Amino acid sequence: MTKAELVDKMAKDAGISKVAAAAALGSFMDGVVKALKKKDGKVTLVGFGTFSKGRRKARKGRNPQTGDPIKIKASNIVKFKAGKKLKDAV
Repeated sequence: MTKAELVDKMAKDAGISKVAAAAALGSFMDGVVKALKKKDGKVTLVGFGTFSKGRRKARKGRNPQTGDPIKIKASNIVKFKAGKKLKDAV
């Protein structure tokens, strides 16, 4: 499902305009991003799941074309753990 398809579904289910649904989805995504930017950022939606921030350490890798070793920098990652209702539905 794409973002446009999700906006259409939200608008239809809630009986609101597509513009309002797009604004609501945008606000939700901005809220999640802002919460995850914090030091111990975490967003929990009971029954759906939890978004959390993690840290991936620097490591060594290999260039698949040449086989040369390369250094991969440390980075932040976003984790998602599905909630019980979502797991049961899928």
